[in-house]
Amino acid sequence: MTKVLVIDDEAPIRLLCRVNLEAEGMNVIEAADGPSGVEKARDEGPDVILLDVMMPGLDGWRVAEQLLEDNRTTGIPIIFLTARAEFRDRAKGLDIGGVDYVTKPFNPVELAPLVRDLVHRVESGERDDLRQEKVAELRELLERD
Repeated sequence: MTKVLVIDDEAPIRLLCRVNLEAEGMNVIEAADGPSGVEKARDEGPDVILLDVMMPGLDGWRVAEQLLEDNRTTGIPIIFLTARAEFRDRAKGLDIGGVDYVTKPFNPVELAPLVRDLVHRVESGERDDLRQEKVAELRELLERD
């Protein structure tokens, strides 16, 4: 069973993620802030992390940096949840080491297939390919503007 850690300071967003991912047979763990998210990632070893960028105190960028610097959590793929769809923010997420991003408001029904596909591709050794695809998508967006 796929284990997903949702780190978001907004309870309705965590609930939305939980309901939709559990409906698809996934195990969901929640954290309401950055520090508890880092702790749960270390303790629980989730298959994937959905990480909000805009959180008070320890924001998503710094949480991601801590997770990627820790041997216990460095291999866990991170999907950023962000209300900020600007190119710069998406690029920063990928640059830090995130594998994907979802822009809020998002369609909760699309979450489980995204997570399932991501976990499958990372397990198949395609993590770098995935990130390169996202970087290529961002380049295309940049060239269109």
